[in-house]
Amino acid sequence: MLPKSDWAHLIPHAGGMCLLDAVEAWDDTAIHACSEGHRDPANPLRRDGRLHALHLAEYGAQAAAVHGALRAREAGVGAPRPGMLVALRDVRLACEYVDDLPGALQVHAECLYADDAGTQYAFRIEHDGVLLAQGRCAVIHGGDDLAPSAG
Repeated sequence: MLPKSDWAHLIPHAGGMCLLDAVEAWDDTAIHACSEGHRDPANPLRRDGRLHALHLAEYGAQAAAVHGALRAREAGVGAPRPGMLVALRDVRLACEYVDDLPGALQVHAECLYADDAGTQYAFRIEHDGVLLAQGRCAVIHGGDDLAPSAG
């Protein structure tokens, strides 16, 4: 298991927006992470005190980001290349809200495709053995031009 302190500095998500707590396991093609932040009243994705299941796509995308960063680190690449989430596909939700679920969410992501231009991942989020959300996400990689403009 890899604690957050081992990989959080490798991804752009900081503070409360770093939604994953730990990496349970990973290899060249997949990652399994966990999170209990869905129950946190200070979760920045909550609206009106609730966390909608749609936000589980962000948990999946962050697992993909951590996986890409761990792969880059293992390959001896310096800092991971910046990326921007550009598409979510085939997202399916099995519930409406997740903030009242006790215990940890299990977040899985599998790399379907990766090259210098971007990546595609399939993700699924489970709780207590029950599938809550699944889908695919696409990320493009680039340089500083991916940063949002200030104006």
